[in-house]
Amino acid sequence: MMKIFFSQEFEKKIKKITKKDKRLLDKLESLLIIFQKNIFHPSLRLHKLEGKQNNCWSISVNRKIRIILKIEGDVAYFIDIGNHDEVYD
Repeated sequence: MMKIFFSQEFEKKIKKITKKDKRLLDKLESLLIIFQKNIFHPSLRLHKLEGKQNNCWSISVNRKIRIILKIEGDVAYFIDIGNHDEVYD
């Protein structure tokens, strides 16, 4: 099972984003459960990033929100969350 760690920045942004949209918290919780069971589940739309973030991966939460993470073995470090323009440099 994949272990998940959140950066402080990620945790701050989660609080800010979910304060505006309470349903998003439920979506994130179910997404994390799926991620822990199968990181390549199609609903996650997991893909490797290129360019400046070439050692990072992205998950689509919904049409607007993305999660940026690093994967090292069986550990995932969630480092950023936000809309497309916020998280992609």
